Amino acid sequence: MKSLKKEFPLHIMLIPGVIVTLIYAYGPMAGLVMAFQQFEPLSGFFKSDFVGLDNFRYVFNLPDFKQVLWNTLVIAIIKMVLSLLVPLILALLLNEITKKWFAGFIQSAIFLPFFLSWTVLGGVIIELFSLNGPINGLISSMGLEPIMFMLDNGWFRGIIIGSDVWKGMGYNMIIMLAAITGINSTLYEAAEVDGAGKWKQMLNITLPGIAPIIILLSVLGLGGILNAGFEQILIMYNPTVYAGADIIDTFVYRLGMFSQQFGPAAAVGLFKSIISLFMVSTTYYAAYKVNNYRIF
Repeated sequence: MKSLKKEFPLHIMLIPGVIVTLIYAYGPMAGLVMAFQQFEPLSGFFKSDFVGLDNFRYVFNLPDFKQVLWNTLVIAIIKMVLSLLVPLILALLLNEITKKWFAGFIQSAIFLPFFLSWTVLGGVIIELFSLNGPINGLISSMGLEPIMFMLDNGWFRGIIIGSDVWKGMGYNMIIMLAAITGINSTLYEAAEVDGAGKWKQMLNITLPGIAPIIILLSVLGLGGILNAGFEQILIMYNPTVYAGADIIDTFVYRLGMFSQQFGPAAAVGLFKSIISLFMVSTTYYAAYKVNNYRIF
């Protein structure tokens, strides 16, 4: 009872956030009923015909769905791996810089793109890789033929992945750097006394010390395994690269907004949510069994 009285103001402070979450996160979940209806906007949820699993069968039999699912998995998995590996390498390198002002400058420069929206960055990247952009200008100056980066499936997928990693690597880098600085410095001093070099210190102290953070980021990343970057791809892609860049989110957007097939679009969204929930639960359970990792 004493603990409740002491923490009561904190619980009061949570109320606005809880209300917003209920309205904007849990409230819209009522719309999942569309996945089992032949939904008509004028009829609403209560008068639209119930069709059971027909929407799921319809979507899974669409000729483009398998390609869309494959694109989503490929793009999301590569993004997830690089979004852990690149920040980890950067954090380890920054941790070795002795001049704090220089480390702070590099850290800020790497972190800056995270604050820019894809509306801004998407336009910049499109201009950079356009046929008349600076990248092709450099290629032409070397006597080579210009490349249509934004119209080629192979190049476009690489640009999508690379630009996403570049934009978000500063955020994960800060998290990992904070975890590294939290490691007890006496462990490094003891390792130096025992004759361990920087490489062995990293393998035996730094990496094990930040393992819980890496596991947490991995769990969160696997939870969004089917989130391959809706805003980014929607802004940057075009019908020419649908075969290599169309993902579940953009597919749902076109299915619902352009084709007015609200039921099938909701069915794909529900399918994606179930897979994400399964991946989060499985990864968390594995982390708990292997490393005794717990969120609380």
